Amino acid sequence: MAANWAPDSWISHEARQLPDYPDAAALKAATDQLGSYPPLVFAGEARNLTADLANVAAGRGFLLQGGDCAESFAEFHPNNIRDTFRVLLQMAVVLTFASKLPVVKVGRMAGQFAKPRSASTETIDGVELPSYRGDNVNDIAFTAASRTPDPARMVQGYSQSAATLNLLRAFAGGGYANLHQVHRWTHDFMGRSPWAAKYAETADRIGEALEFMAACGINPDTVPQLSQTQFYTSHEALLLPYEQAMTRQDSLTGEWYDTSAHMLWIGDRTRFEGSAHVEFLRGVGNPIGLKCGPSLEPDELLRLLDTLNPARTPGRVTLITRYGHDKIEAAFPRLLRAVTREGHPVVWSCDPMHGNVVKAANGYKTRPFERILAEVRGFFAVHRAEGTHAGGIHAEMTGQNVTECTGGAIDVTEQTLADRYHTHCDPRLNAGQSLELAFLLAEMLNEEMAERRKAAA
Repeated sequence: MAANWAPDSWISHEARQLPDYPDAAALKAATDQLGSYPPLVFAGEARNLTADLANVAAGRGFLLQGGDCAESFAEFHPNNIRDTFRVLLQMAVVLTFASKLPVVKVGRMAGQFAKPRSASTETIDGVELPSYRGDNVNDIAFTAASRTPDPARMVQGYSQSAATLNLLRAFAGGGYANLHQVHRWTHDFMGRSPWAAKYAETADRIGEALEFMAACGINPDTVPQLSQTQFYTSHEALLLPYEQAMTRQDSLTGEWYDTSAHMLWIGDRTRFEGSAHVEFLRGVGNPIGLKCGPSLEPDELLRLLDTLNPARTPGRVTLITRYGHDKIEAAFPRLLRAVTREGHPVVWSCDPMHGNVVKAANGYKTRPFERILAEVRGFFAVHRAEGTHAGGIHAEMTGQNVTECTGGAIDVTEQTLADRYHTHCDPRLNAGQSLELAFLLAEMLNEEMAERRKAAA
């Protein structure tokens, strides 16, 4: 257990990006209520994820982490959950089939409600109001009442997370993830994409392999893994009152776990030394992520790693790079070399989304798909040059047929952004773009595996 730590020890540290709740009594009532609720996930599940990520850190797996930029109360629907889940399944199949590596599937789901903001207030037509910080803090509507932080929204967020997790568990273990369903995971609207055709070819080859295995007596009845999958959840641990309220002491080990999700991460704006968010997460047993951007210096990162993972437990820390397509190859090697030199057993994952935001001529915030792909290529190129493992991808994506990121095989243009621009915060990859990204990742993982085999020969 972490020394001199308690679930509320973060309060004495500098806390950025937290809302200013006007009613302290209402805040206490909400957190007391959450503290009495059952956990959303369990300590043993979090330990299983740490073990899976330890294999990724050792080069024996790949982390696929994706989902909504910010979940919303208004768009809560089982079809949205299902559609994102099945795109992640498609991506995982493509990656596993190509690389022959197990893929650890982690959704940005069932808790991704809070968002950091560049400014605490927003001004429209001369009216200044608090910024929208996610649905478990306030509402996106630009009115004084809607933008006032309301702690009761945390309780609603818990309820939606519980329902989402219930459905995800059913999908993962109830037959929907059965590999014999691999053809049925494709969305109808993806029919025009050449990547859908390529996926169908992969699915055909998997089907042939399954038929051969069935003839040998290997089927879902004898090998349950063929009909189910392990799926984890994650979100940015931004709203610390909520995270503290969801923290429980494990009855088996005595260690503390944040039971709001299997994996939590610290964002680029809150990962400074002395941060309340760093203080909170250093004491929980969950695997944790740390966003690494251009402003992070190697020495600072090493000190953060010593704070967050002093025992150097493999799988405990995932470092999520977010540089931008034009910066990653120049800036990332400094961090990679420092961490490798010091022997920290981390998973390196690439977030190609946050460094590639632009504003289109029509005012829409977007992310050009070619820049996203360029950053991923740069991430893999750096790892190949350094002889290290490109361990994962962290993408904001959805299974819906949105038009939020420009480009891709079914070209989304600046003129068509308005057609289906539904995000509550940042632009997301749609299902077709996500699958296209998976095939690019598969190609680069294949190259990495081939180089490893060559070096071992």
